[in-house]
Amino acid sequence: MVHYKLTYFLSRGLADVSRQLFHLAGIEFEDERLNRDQFLERKDEFPFKQVPVLTVDGLEIPQSMAIARYLARKFGFSGATPEEQAMVDAFVDQFKDFYSEIHDYFYAKLGINQLDGEEQKTKVLIPARDKLLALLSTFLEKSKSGFLVDSGITFADLIIIDNMTTLINWWPEYANGYPKILAWRDRVMNYPKLKEWIEKRPVTMA
Repeated sequence: MVHYKLTYFLSRGLADVSRQLFHLAGIEFEDERLNRDQFLERKDEFPFKQVPVLTVDGLEIPQSMAIARYLARKFGFSGATPEEQAMVDAFVDQFKDFYSEIHDYFYAKLGINQLDGEEQKTKVLIPARDKLLALLSTFLEKSKSGFLVDSGITFADLIIIDNMTTLINWWPEYANGYPKILAWRDRVMNYPKLKEWIEKRPVTMA
């Protein structure tokens, strides 16, 4: 039996999508959570000097997106055909563009930079949100499954919705005016097995 260990901080952050994939697949894993001091003590042990790291029978896989994509493909949450898999990757890449665009807002809310969060919300978050949510709404309207691709839920749904949860924690009206997005979020959050994890996971803002 394969032994999986996922190492990350105490928060959802860049690793909870991978935790979600384990729970969706019903696969046991070791959920190793480090505080800041523990991470600094062990930083040099990790392949890229950062977390998350997924250890699979001793093989260490770094980088959050690489880990999520690996698990999604292994567990069947990456799209049903090569064409769907390409679209799932495209949605993830589009999300990465969005995340880059809102970087200043995100880091202001985390207290990592010295920028004003409300100012950055107006300057970078709202324009980026409007672009992303309008785009996703058009795909959801055409979807036969209610998720981003016709075959059902994938790690692209998980990544975008988990980030949206953080943004809604900071700004509850984030998705107001986008009914298809709100319905999609509700569908993902209430997906069997995923709902169980969401209800029992440690509560964190991000």
